[in-house]
Amino acid sequence: MFSHIVIGSNDLERSRRFYDAVLGTLGVGAPFPNVAPTGHQRLFYRHNGGTLGITEPIDGAEATCANGATIGFKCDSAEQVQAFHDTAVAHGGKSIEAPPGLRAGSLGPMYLAYVRDPDGHKLCAMYRPA
Repeated sequence: MFSHIVIGSNDLERSRRFYDAVLGTLGVGAPFPNVAPTGHQRLFYRHNGGTLGITEPIDGAEATCANGATIGFKCDSAEQVQAFHDTAVAHGGKSIEAPPGLRAGSLGPMYLAYVRDPDGHKLCAMYRPA
């Protein structure tokens, strides 16, 4: 459904270190660096047809996270969810909500982990057992 998601950062190099490590657990390679026509620096991570963009805010204001928003990442195993979580925490992220684990849901069981990136964006790693 989605082609791309773009989020803001107040420290692009900090975000690069965080996302290089965290997205690396999912097999995502190095980002494509880009300079917007406005001169703002951006990073684009591409994987399996989708793109996650990290950018300095073009309006010059401070980047803020969206209250109520979550960016979900599909994982291939419960172990990959755990690695995503642990790598995020080791690279400046913060574990939030319940510890990583299996949860019952209306769509069936899911193995989930929630973290916030260094700018406060809420991320979820999710695996649905067959």
